[in-house]
Amino acid sequence: MAGCLLTLVLAILDQNIVSTAAWSIVSDLDPAHGIERLPWLVTAYALAATVALPLYGKLCDVYGSKLVYMGAVALFLAGSVLCGVAGDMTWLIAARAVQGLGGGGLMSVTLVVFAHLVPAEQRASAGGAGGVMAGLGLVAGPLLGGLLADHFGWRWIFLANLPLGLLVLLSATTLRLSDGGLRHRIDYPGAAIFAAAASGLLLVTEWGGDEHAWTSPTILALGAATLALAVAFVRREFTTAEPIVPLDLFRHPVMRITVPVQFLSSFAMIGSILFAIIYLRAARDVPAAESGLYLIPMAAGMALTGLISGRAIARGAAPRTFLLAGLGFSTLAMILLGFLRQDTSLWLLDLDLALLGAGFGQVLGIIILLVQNSVPLNRLGVATTTIRFVQTLGISLGSAVFGIILDRVTTAHLPPGLTPAQSPTAIVTGINAVFFTAAATMLAALALTAYGHAGRNPAPEITETRSGGAE
Repeated sequence: MAGCLLTLVLAILDQNIVSTAAWSIVSDLDPAHGIERLPWLVTAYALAATVALPLYGKLCDVYGSKLVYMGAVALFLAGSVLCGVAGDMTWLIAARAVQGLGGGGLMSVTLVVFAHLVPAEQRASAGGAGGVMAGLGLVAGPLLGGLLADHFGWRWIFLANLPLGLLVLLSATTLRLSDGGLRHRIDYPGAAIFAAAASGLLLVTEWGGDEHAWTSPTILALGAATLALAVAFVRREFTTAEPIVPLDLFRHPVMRITVPVQFLSSFAMIGSILFAIIYLRAARDVPAAESGLYLIPMAAGMALTGLISGRAIARGAAPRTFLLAGLGFSTLAMILLGFLRQDTSLWLLDLDLALLGAGFGQVLGIIILLVQNSVPLNRLGVATTTIRFVQTLGISLGSAVFGIILDRVTTAHLPPGLTPAQSPTAIVTGINAVFFTAAATMLAALALTAYGHAGRNPAPEITETRSGGAE
């Protein structure tokens, strides 16, 4: 299990470690035009990681999670080496895509391995340790990225993955897992359609309102193509004998609640992290190196409530109680963040972020727990990666929507003749709107959970059938 926890740290570190080293990378590889391509360092990783998720789930269920887990770690390490020796921005962006293909398996397949190693009745308690590691990775990523870039060079933010990754691979060789065994065809055409649809959706959210206007022919055409591909994917999943995402999963009462709740909470979560940092940088003029320190209270809240809720559930407490509490804490914290002003005490901001972390620490872990405890072992892979995909999708769409809200509201409140950089008050007004929208989103997730049945009583497992897209 220690190897799984190390993998979680590795995955979370690499999601945000690039941010603080971005300027060093541009200055070294392409000082003239690199700033224009800088977003692709994140986009390439996110695209590759997202489109790979459903395929990882199916591969786990067919070939076993140990083999797939080791393959994902090896691919991630290969991508890290390619990033570390990159000679230009094009090379680095391509290498980040390779790294993302492996990274897509680090978080998702690790959770599948974790579920096979830990009996169902112990998953809640053990999941608390995962919450601690997630909090550690959240804080350490930006800090470690800045430290390595400043003292050893930006290449070491990638090469530093190697010792930890090799240790994870070594520990994986000792795993004894009995999963897998569904020796059937994998629907690679379905996976390709899904990858194209997911890529289109992520590109719409990345390009819309930034590189292209939302009503531009490029965005409209890409949106139409994405919609057509999504319809084609759903149609194929209904008709193929071996679907990548068995649609009968969504008939299960737990999945019917956890999937939308995961989407809504992930959608709102990006507003809390990203726009809290924007507030510190734009409205309070906090240096970039120091702004990451304000995530420490949030990470501490995540770790603490993850441990407490995990141990309580392991002793018989109802998961639904903690899920409702987590959603409630998160909603309240976002409402409070919506009242930020330019002169708000930073200690008060710390308390708000700690409360937010206390909420998310319960929500994210319990959703995975509910899903994994409600499906049979040979569906753990696809169920877990489905939840991870929904989480990634929510974060991507949340980032795009909140970016639009911030831009529109800030622009509407700008004094004549001033830019956003010259009017922190207008930026704060836009950030307030973002947090109030995030609070409304969390409130919807809270209502859905309160009136649903997920976590109320042990749910029946999804059974294997030969119709309706099941295996």
